Amino acid sequence: MSVNRSATALVDVPRGLAGVVVTDTEVGDVRGVEGFYHYRQYSAVELARTRPFEDVWHLLVHGELPDAERAAAFAAETAALRRLPDEVRAALPAIAAASGRSGPLAGLRTALSLLGAAKGFRPVYDIDADERRRDTLVAAAAVPTLLTALHRLGGGLDPVEPRADLSYAANYLYMLTGSEPDPERTRAIEQYLISTIDHGFNASTFTARVITSTGADVAACLVGAVGALSGPLHGGAPSRALDTLDAIGTPDRIDAWIRERVLAGDRIMGFGHPVYRTEDPRSRMLREIAEGFGGPRVGFAVEVERRVEAILAELKPGRALHTNVEFYAGVVMELCGLPREMFTPTFAAARVVGWSANILEQAQDSKIIRPVARYVGPGAPVKVPETAA
Repeated sequence: MSVNRSATALVDVPRGLAGVVVTDTEVGDVRGVEGFYHYRQYSAVELARTRPFEDVWHLLVHGELPDAERAAAFAAETAALRRLPDEVRAALPAIAAASGRSGPLAGLRTALSLLGAAKGFRPVYDIDADERRRDTLVAAAAVPTLLTALHRLGGGLDPVEPRADLSYAANYLYMLTGSEPDPERTRAIEQYLISTIDHGFNASTFTARVITSTGADVAACLVGAVGALSGPLHGGAPSRALDTLDAIGTPDRIDAWIRERVLAGDRIMGFGHPVYRTEDPRSRMLREIAEGFGGPRVGFAVEVERRVEAILAELKPGRALHTNVEFYAGVVMELCGLPREMFTPTFAAARVVGWSANILEQAQDSKIIRPVARYVGPGAPVKVPETAA
């Protein structure tokens, strides 16, 4: 539908909508100058330190932290939703084969669409709040099952069926490896998952809300979010941050490698964030988790972080650049035995809960998100030339 320019005032905004407020939300916020972010009224980092994943999921979807009885009920409810419909399970080998080198995240887009169809998801515009909530739980509970199955099938292994007696994080690791994980690694991954559930109006969350504003079903909204997350500038940095450590190789090469990249104007993956102007609180927590494991890899990562900040301060004075969540996320996931191709999918296994909360919130607003673009092409109208004889 064309926009009536005489009736609609155009408003210039920064590129990328930086700093533009597009709606109100009760889901959470990121306060970049302070280095703080929260889920509803609680510090996200404090939640990651003190609560299990399922409690935070309940908070995001239901708006409150559960007491012990409700926590157990919610954990049981979501655990029961992990198994896939037969028609989805039957299609996964073909999806994994078609995804090929693109990996589980590419396959997840197709699998989520099929899941929504198999479960009979209807447009959020046509259903009530309880059905919307149920659809988000079904989809979010299935995402780890889909991701791990696609990964294993891609490697020539059979999928591992989910276990309802394991926590969200433990079950994810179990389905990925086929072995029940030890408590230390389970808790480390759980804390990572909690810390990445939501993070303001990032690209994938905004995408999910735009699609929700059209009234589409939950699966369609999540597929769009996964597509946005697949871009390397959004969710693809944890493995690339480890690539940086590998490229440097040894402690004696740190300074020369960093100086060369900084002077060339190259981006150092795992450093810098579009919102934070101080240390990323997620990185701080994950560094502590990594240091709890110890070992030469962790010590090397800490030294690289220290030297990057020092050399930037020398070569680019006034330009503060700190590690972001991806830098130590990669280190922690590697320590816990996750292969690099599953780093971003693991991020998705957490963020699906935040997307779900935003979908539920956006679905309450019947106004479609429909901005405009300024046309800068050739002047119009120009007469269409006649076809040459």
